[in-house]
Amino acid sequence: MSFDQLGLTEELARAVERLGFETPTPIQAQAIPSILEGRDVVGTAQTGTGKTAAFTLPLLQRLGQPTGRVRALILTPTRELAQQVESSLREFGRFAKLRSCAIFGGVSQRGQEEALRRGADIVVATPGRLLDLLEQKIISLSSIEVLVLDEADRMMDMGFLPDIRRVVRLLPAERQTLLFSATLPPEIRELTRTLQHDPKMVEVGGSGTPVTGVEQRLFPVPPHLKCDLLLHLLGRETMRPLLVFTRTKHGADRLHRMLEKKRHKVARIHSGRTQGQRQEALEGFKRDQYQILIATDIAARGIDVRNISHVINYDIPNSPDDYIHRIGRTARASATGLAYSFITPEDEDQVRSIERSLRRKLNRIRLKDFAYDAPPQPKAEFQTEHNPMLERRSFRPAASPARVFDRFAHSRTPRCSASGQTPRAGLGQGKLRSFRGDRLEFRGKATSRPEGSIGEPSPEEQAELKRLQRKLFGTGRTRHRHLLS
Repeated sequence: MSFDQLGLTEELARAVERLGFETPTPIQAQAIPSILEGRDVVGTAQTGTGKTAAFTLPLLQRLGQPTGRVRALILTPTRELAQQVESSLREFGRFAKLRSCAIFGGVSQRGQEEALRRGADIVVATPGRLLDLLEQKIISLSSIEVLVLDEADRMMDMGFLPDIRRVVRLLPAERQTLLFSATLPPEIRELTRTLQHDPKMVEVGGSGTPVTGVEQRLFPVPPHLKCDLLLHLLGRETMRPLLVFTRTKHGADRLHRMLEKKRHKVARIHSGRTQGQRQEALEGFKRDQYQILIATDIAARGIDVRNISHVINYDIPNSPDDYIHRIGRTARASATGLAYSFITPEDEDQVRSIERSLRRKLNRIRLKDFAYDAPPQPKAEFQTEHNPMLERRSFRPAASPARVFDRFAHSRTPRCSASGQTPRAGLGQGKLRSFRGDRLEFRGKATSRPEGSIGEPSPEEQAELKRLQRKLFGTGRTRHRHLLS
């Protein structure tokens, strides 16, 4: 079957041909005709099989001519996916007159407001920023004809279900609702019953299974040798471009520093980075500016980066679904790819869960030319190389010690020296005149205090201390009135 047989308009068919697509994927071939008929659709297929085109192409055709009102809403779980879907709409709709815009957080909303004022027919949004604009009455959903939930299972995982329900309550009851996901857990099935009317189920390739072009391998390794193993693999195989997944953003930052030290062109993307930094890293990775992209699960779904040769799970994911979506970043559009997973003895439970989901055992690889018995490296001494705040500090001693006043040094009765005389307190000259509490008084004129001396404060210092005491606590009489009030 070709795209011409799907009933697409001449403008859409020309855009598809311009992008180099010749044959629709199974999910596209089955979903597009039903969507063009106006039916609600639930589409599930493996990651990388063209689900985005399966709803963007018929959506563009159904809307037809622009009206200046928002008539289609696409909800996505992440900012990166919102940008990716909106980019697909512009590519497929290059010969159409419809306008689209992406709405997501992490950036100023001014540009998004201007795009809405110019008239957007299709809005691609994350639930949080959309609700903000709805509360500010910047956008209206009263004219929505089509609602699309993309990567619905991921939105469930991220806790967006209450936000989705809030948005749905603001939509017209008469609408077409499309739901696309790589997996179909029970929560999604329940959601379809409440949001859709007699939906057509389009399931391709089996839910929760990776595409056939991915070769999966497990690499058992001690935790302290993970980075060494990654560097060893980079030295023996051609991995360009390479996508590496870590469990936490701190782990991503740590691995990024290690690889940069080895002169690798590497970028990172996680929730701790600004939207501008995340977008720059992703665009640089697409343009081959970076050889390696380190990411947390924020990039595991819906990010379409072509020709990724390898995906490495530096940290094994917590769930089989996350594993499926991670390795689905390679072998996209019927290509082939390799998925490596570094596993430690503590990861065996997660590995067994993944193998049960896949219904098969994964190959475990032990390299002959890698030193698995290498001991952990001793921790380096304190360094300020990666902490610019500490780099600006100087830990060298000052040229002369600061003056220090030790009030407790005077709360003890002075002892006599070997000569039988009472020692001086380090200030002034002359004989000790009296000792009262924590104050020593001397006869004679006090000289200036030597640098670094520890002893009685000078009269000027005593006067300053009394002034500060009155300012902070008041006099004894005012303190008494305060306590009684």
